[in-house]
Amino acid sequence: MPETWDYTLYVPNDLRAVTVCRRTLRLILTMHGLIGLADTAELLAAELVSNAVRHTKGPAALRARRSPEGVVWIGAWDADPVPPEPPGSLEAVTALEEAGRGLGLVVACADGWGWQPSSRFGERGKFVWCELGVA
Repeated sequence: MPETWDYTLYVPNDLRAVTVCRRTLRLILTMHGLIGLADTAELLAAELVSNAVRHTKGPAALRARRSPEGVVWIGAWDADPVPPEPPGSLEAVTALEEAGRGLGLVVACADGWGWQPSSRFGERGKFVWCELGVA
């Protein structure tokens, strides 16, 4: 039975929080012997958290946990209850564009993803999450 854990990092609405979240997630995975997931997990966390701080005005949070089944789940909470835009095709985004890849990268790299309404800090919002299986 795999070890389970659950971490939440609350961050301000500041783009520098994306780097803090990425590095924190890498440390969590390293300390739990899952360094092989770190590169992909960092990419996914960066996309989720950057969307949370770019497209909302309130605070945000990164949550990372490992389920009893061994799946690593990464989620970002933000203060906007509006569902995320459906992911676009990565092929439709040119190499020079700075935006538009976010959820497309999540879909391409994760084993699953989704979103759900959620409240934190007394504010309605949403969690956008993805899953990574551990080989």
